[in-house]
Amino acid sequence: MDDKSTREAYGDALVELGVDDRIVVLDADLSASTQTNKFSKKFPKRFFNVGCAEQNLIGVAAGLSVAGKIAFASTYAIFSNRAWEQIRNTVAHDRLNVKIAVSHAGLTNGPDGASHQSLEDLALMRVIPNMSVIVPSDATEAEMAVKSEAERPGPAYIRLNRVKTPLLFDKDYQFNYGEAVVMSEGDDVAIISTGTMVHEALEASMMLKNDNINASVLNIHTIKPIDRDAIIKVAKDTGAIVTVEEHSIYGGLGGAVSEVTAENYPVPIKMIGMKDEFGESGDYTELLKKHGLTAADVSNSVKEFLGNIR
Repeated sequence: MDDKSTREAYGDALVELGVDDRIVVLDADLSASTQTNKFSKKFPKRFFNVGCAEQNLIGVAAGLSVAGKIAFASTYAIFSNRAWEQIRNTVAHDRLNVKIAVSHAGLTNGPDGASHQSLEDLALMRVIPNMSVIVPSDATEAEMAVKSEAERPGPAYIRLNRVKTPLLFDKDYQFNYGEAVVMSEGDDVAIISTGTMVHEALEASMMLKNDNINASVLNIHTIKPIDRDAIIKVAKDTGAIVTVEEHSIYGGLGGAVSEVTAENYPVPIKMIGMKDEFGESGDYTELLKKHGLTAADVSNSVKEFLGNIR
């Protein structure tokens, strides 16, 4: 199967969902990038380009939701931050059926540099009451997650990537909201990952086998509500956790996992992600190397971590 970005899958899923006239799609003048232009061509009367006005994007989506529509509102992840107040006070507070699907998240927006690379959005969104936070690991999971969200009432933040990434699942895959996916099993360490980093975690687990380290890999596609039971289980099974995310180590997946283990089953945790720093302009793969997010980097970090705690 060919590589595919999660934003492409989002656009395709919207077209399939469009047969339901309750579905409306909004964009902030970035429809080619977010792939909502696919929906606009097929269902122009239910597509709304509000221009470069992200606060208005959320406000109009909220209004359409109140009128009984299922609203998908899209822009770049970094620009959604401009509408945080509207997301909090209107969409989340009133539990409106608005799905905020953002593209070009993390370092995947490599060439555009720090100003366009959102590395804080998971922290900003998961702190909002009533807000679900979903980060698909590949295009198949993204398509299934979008379709699932069309059926599930309430607000959601769906984080999508710019670059094409390997497909991890086939068409028979079933997305289950709020349930982690065990990608591989092992009893030496648990690598808990999300989004684009799930592929890197899987590759790292295969590298670790060469050193007789059996790693469990957990795909947390739903950051909130997080699968507490799955996290507690791997903590008990392995006694050591490494989290991997294309996001700041503050407030994202690592923080969420640490909150669960601290309350229920404390174990040593190593958080791999962006270390209190902005991104920069560059090729995506080169940026991953620089910031220690490749499979080889994860494998080396896991070995160093286990060497320090055992």
